[in-house]
Amino acid sequence: MSQSATRTGILVGVDGSAESDAAIRWATNEAVMRGVPMTLAHVVAPLIRSWPMEAMYANVTEWQQGNARHVLEQALKTAHAGVPESQLPDVYAETLNSSVVSTLVHASENKQMVVIGSRGTGALGRLLLGSVSTGLVHHARCPVAVIRPEPPPSGSDAPVLLGIDGSPASEAATALAFDEASRRGVGLVALHAWSDVAVFPMLGMDWHEYESEGHEILGERLAGWQEQYPDVQVQRRLVCDQPARWLIRESQHAQLVIIGSRGRAGFASTWLGSVSSAVAQSADIPVLVVRETALESGWASTE
Repeated sequence: MSQSATRTGILVGVDGSAESDAAIRWATNEAVMRGVPMTLAHVVAPLIRSWPMEAMYANVTEWQQGNARHVLEQALKTAHAGVPESQLPDVYAETLNSSVVSTLVHASENKQMVVIGSRGTGALGRLLLGSVSTGLVHHARCPVAVIRPEPPPSGSDAPVLLGIDGSPASEAATALAFDEASRRGVGLVALHAWSDVAVFPMLGMDWHEYESEGHEILGERLAGWQEQYPDVQVQRRLVCDQPARWLIRESQHAQLVIIGSRGRAGFASTWLGSVSSAVAQSADIPVLVVRETALESGWASTE
């Protein structure tokens, strides 16, 4: 693949939170596995200056810079504690001063992956993803990994779970899923939902025709990648139900979910738009979201 030749490592957004620490640990292992450098970035949002706040501006700015140094120092310690010193990749730390989302989106243009912590309140009553993780999922120029504070232990032999719908974004996600499964030495579960609605019969629908089409999509999308990655054992799953529900359910037995962002047009346009957000919000394991722009950086090439 051309990915490693055109992209320069992994970017981790850090802010000192538990989610941030989890993202650092996951990204460190990913960087070790790929043999690439890692950049820990803390973004300081600019203050809006106004006359009543003018006297406090200098003090607040000084506090922000001091806090940034503290956050990055702790982030470096977390990264170093995650793996043996002999295996630690090159790790860089930087403070960026601008809007958080736009800054990280811009920085993602030359990265293999962005890793960010999620925002949540647990399985019940969970809040939506944080504004930063949501912004990156929808706008980053490379795959985005959304990490929970304390992902449940799924076992090192648990498979990678892939959502397939046949779109360009799905093709890029498939490329990354085979790569991740191969590097981890685990199997791949490829799931395709051949219905975007609940399983209640609809008048005039030929279910057998849709099911046959689903098997065809899976076969076509997996064939080239199975040839390129003969070491990856693939289990195909074809379901008749809303895809997000099944991906979240199957994620309980996986170590990583990979899904595209932006999907089929028309009636099924929600497959990898809202689905990617729903899975990133609800799955308890790391979720990698791949946008169609990943096609430009070599993820979906079988050459």
